Amino acid sequence: MPVPGDVAYVRLLDDEQVLIERLDPRHSTLTRRAADGREKTIAANVDTLVTVTALAHPPPRAAILDRLLAFAELEGIGALVVFTKPDLAPADDLRRWHGLYARLGYQTLVVDPKHGEHIEELRAMLQEHNSLLCGVSGVGKSTIFRALGGKAAVGELSRHGLGRQTTTTARLYRFEGGFLIDSPGVAEFGLGSIAPRELAQAFLEMEGRAHGCRFSDCTHLQEPGCAIRGAVESGEIDPSRYASYRQILRAGPAHAMVQ
Repeated sequence: MPVPGDVAYVRLLDDEQVLIERLDPRHSTLTRRAADGREKTIAANVDTLVTVTALAHPPPRAAILDRLLAFAELEGIGALVVFTKPDLAPADDLRRWHGLYARLGYQTLVVDPKHGEHIEELRAMLQEHNSLLCGVSGVGKSTIFRALGGKAAVGELSRHGLGRQTTTTARLYRFEGGFLIDSPGVAEFGLGSIAPRELAQAFLEMEGRAHGCRFSDCTHLQEPGCAIRGAVESGEIDPSRYASYRQILRAGPAHAMVQ
């Protein structure tokens, strides 16, 4: 079945419906892995995952951002970390969140799409890439999509400070030399059942250090001589990143459905 990002050849019918006649071969696919081994294709021909995290309303959740970044690492695609609503968060929070992911080596940008701040910088980063916007509801994905030229509805926050899901189907906007997809929420970006070794490889600061553990099958949860836990205690690995690793590993497939 066609998915966002496919190159399709179509024929326009008399009633203005469209008949898809064929699809070009896909260069790559993004696939959600379920616990029972089944797979679902989310998008095709995407080379960059654009994670969007609000600094407030709704509050940032490291475990979700880190899961999305791990998903990108496991899929072998690039990742761009975008923070929104800087005007609603303390300056110290902005510096802490931005600094953490910039130090890890991710391209990181703070934007205010409602006022047009840093939208052109984001546009430049997305040029010549096939990108997919992802993040929980209410963080500003659709506002970013609209600011860049796409068409999307924008919803309000609930009284609990959580976003209302307004994007129910993916939308695609073509750039010169690429495209941007606005995706509905984060439910599709589950990691399924994943082994500790594989998950550690998806955390940039853990991949190399894991070789220093006393046991080759270390889960980095409780074993003695764990190099990962030692790096957390010494401050070389941020505690929030390690907490995300533990939460993803322990929650398993059920964590994939967080909205």
